[in-house]
Amino acid sequence: MERYNYIAVEGAIGSGKTILVEALAQRLGAEKIELSPEENPFLQDFYRNPERFAFQTQLFFLLERHKLMLRLFEIDLFHQVVVSDFVFERDRLYASLILSSAEFKLYSQIERFLNRELPKPQLVVYLQAPVDLLVREIHMRGRPFERKYITEEFIAHLVQGYNEFFFNWSATPLLIVDRSTVDIHNTKQLESLVEYITTRRISGHQYYSESTLF
Repeated sequence: MERYNYIAVEGAIGSGKTILVEALAQRLGAEKIELSPEENPFLQDFYRNPERFAFQTQLFFLLERHKLMLRLFEIDLFHQVVVSDFVFERDRLYASLILSSAEFKLYSQIERFLNRELPKPQLVVYLQAPVDLLVREIHMRGRPFERKYITEEFIAHLVQGYNEFFFNWSATPLLIVDRSTVDIHNTKQLESLVEYITTRRISGHQYYSESTLF
């Protein structure tokens, strides 16, 4: 059985990160490190007026993610397991989509300073999902401000950004999960995915799809 002591799960909003993080944490007896978007006091204002509140919203997320990452220094990763629902570097993706050029320049200076010597995951799992699936999931989970303000156009830009970001990812091994074939709400398929992640050695970029497993 392969053992990863630090796994990060990534994917666009609605891709199922929370579900997979919970399943992995239960299987591995791991500590979860998760960001709660609802705790961002600027988020709903951002959805109503993106140009005015983009920088405050993104900076809050950046600092919160950094604070969560600092917890890793308090954990003995040789003997404990951690599962997180983000990689720190991915924060730049959202920033590049919503900030002006001047704001992004300032944000980048702060991000580079905070990113120095942060621990890297041993494995990143990217839940790659098409736009229509993400839109459907966002509406199903019923957060009113998401349903009202997150547009299909924004999701499309986000999906493109995620795919480009992880196409160029080289910092760690990467497992790309095809969510168009993997129903993460299906208990059997979720268990199969968790089994694959926790028992296989992943190197480079590898792909997981229900359609190619059998």
